Amino acid sequence: MDGIHDLGGMQGFGAVDHAPAEPVFHEPWEGRARTLMEVVLGAVQPNGGEFRHAIERMVPGHYLTSSYYEHWLTAAATLAVEHGLFTREDLEARAGGAFPLSGPVLAPPVTDPGADRGEPRFGVGDQVRVREWHPPGHTRCPRYIRGKTGVVVRLDGSYSVPDVEAHGSARRHEPTYSVRFDAGELWSDAQHGVCVHVDLWESYLEPA
Repeated sequence: MDGIHDLGGMQGFGAVDHAPAEPVFHEPWEGRARTLMEVVLGAVQPNGGEFRHAIERMVPGHYLTSSYYEHWLTAAATLAVEHGLFTREDLEARAGGAFPLSGPVLAPPVTDPGADRGEPRFGVGDQVRVREWHPPGHTRCPRYIRGKTGVVVRLDGSYSVPDVEAHGSARRHEPTYSVRFDAGELWSDAQHGVCVHVDLWESYLEPA
């Protein structure tokens, strides 16, 4: 989906705050949030796509002003409510007030994922273009490369498509590729000679 979580290639957010010896948890509550996430994952059995999509659906202002483990906490609470472990009213009664949850899923459930694709459509050296589309549900295709042209540099095997698995119990496996993009293709002010490699599922691509 096109949401505030998809910050790749965007400007104006400042430098990435990075500490070489950063601890796993900055505060005790972060460890508890991780434990809670594990409990919810065990209870509702969401797949990776569904978990990520619960974070992607956060209110933009909340997403940008909250930390990594608060994203996890919001996703855990959202999935727990959506899967019926407890109600929002139960949650807010225990929390002592309003508790932010992610917005609703906007994409329809996937009931017919189509057939698995085993044989790669593209080979190393092929020029490919990333489809220009804007799905309402989960996708692992970054927004900043859509509509851009690159070159396949590696075939990485066949895997379950996150866009499908995030929206139901259906699965479709298809080839994945490492695609090299010239930075100048992505940004007009890019440094000369710089390339960006992105791992992509086959259904994101079309012949250039």
